[in-house]
Amino acid sequence: MNIFNYPFFSPHNHAFLKLLTFRILMVLAYQIMAVAVGWHIYEITHDPLALGLIGLAEVIPYFACALFAGHAVDHYYSRRFFGTLAAITLGINALTLTALAAGLIGSESNASWWIYGSIMLTGIERAFIAPSYSTLFALILPREEYARATGVSSAVFQAGLIIGPALGGLLVGFASKTVAYSVATLFCLGAVIAIWSIKIKEPPPALDSPPVFASIAQGLRFVFSHQVLLGALALDMFAVLFGGAVAMLPAFIHEIYHYGPEALGILRAAPAIGAIITGVWLTRHPINLHAGRWLLFAVAGFGLCIIGFGLSTSIWVAGLTLVLSGVFDGVSVVLRTTIMQLATPDAMRGRVSAINGIFIGSSNELGAFESGLAARLLGLVPSVIFGGVMTLGIVATTAKLAPKLRKLELHQLQ
Repeated sequence: MNIFNYPFFSPHNHAFLKLLTFRILMVLAYQIMAVAVGWHIYEITHDPLALGLIGLAEVIPYFACALFAGHAVDHYYSRRFFGTLAAITLGINALTLTALAAGLIGSESNASWWIYGSIMLTGIERAFIAPSYSTLFALILPREEYARATGVSSAVFQAGLIIGPALGGLLVGFASKTVAYSVATLFCLGAVIAIWSIKIKEPPPALDSPPVFASIAQGLRFVFSHQVLLGALALDMFAVLFGGAVAMLPAFIHEIYHYGPEALGILRAAPAIGAIITGVWLTRHPINLHAGRWLLFAVAGFGLCIIGFGLSTSIWVAGLTLVLSGVFDGVSVVLRTTIMQLATPDAMRGRVSAINGIFIGSSNELGAFESGLAARLLGLVPSVIFGGVMTLGIVATTAKLAPKLRKLELHQLQ
């Protein structure tokens, strides 16, 4: 059966197609910028810690804005408005980096500070993307389609993670960083058009909106009192925090594999190749039984793949282990997202999505910083192996401390 035969792809539901278009264009822009920025910074510094600081520069403003963004999406204006705002902000960021790479602003001595400053701007816009997308997803689709539609959404997202880094590497390698940043700017413009063209009836903003800190506290209490949701978020957060080897790829390419930016783009895309296959498979064969056990198994498999990557000395073996890590991560992402969508009340989706973003999204950047710091202290290869071992320990700890998650069946959340 073709996945496009499902009800959420019916001709009258163009809104979901436009939402997916918005998502993939934003992913493409972000991934192209990530490849170009990583190569740009390492070209200037030749320091793995400088790669880790990219993540830290993004996560600090993200932490500062995420909970307030979730509150705003739940209570003010239109969900489309905040998605549009995020796309415009990322476009301004890409345009700034275009000017820097072209020599129109900055200088060789302060180029890294311009890059870190623009990455901080990326952290602000990212705070609004997940809450906007999550609430629009729930408004567009019927509840019974959440599990399958999450598989499609994950496949589209992972397609962006394949195409974006590969395209970014090719643009940097065969054209220039300026061209790469310019293409990212155009993708942001397309994302603005896609989300603003969505026609859907949104509930009006609440007239009696609670104070912002009381609203945020309400969302935090909900998540921290829900063992299944909290366990799923914490499991992924710590797994990504310690198992984030992708941030060190520029160093591996330079120091171990001795290839150029084209190989960097391919290796960055490798996990997404596995994840998109998983997303398509789960669209047709959603996991309905033993969801908790599958989630734990998937994260453990991810940790083993990271260890395998750290031990590999061949770029082809490294690519294979990263593809397999994407397969396991794809299962984890679909299950975690489905759990979040089913467990969250409609009135709290923005805040819960923002908290999910802090748990998961920020752990990518903190993981990049941790990887850079560990590489400085332990060495490049030992730091990656250490991260994989820690991931396995986290799975064992979660299985013991969160029995409801371990025994979870999705129908319990319906």
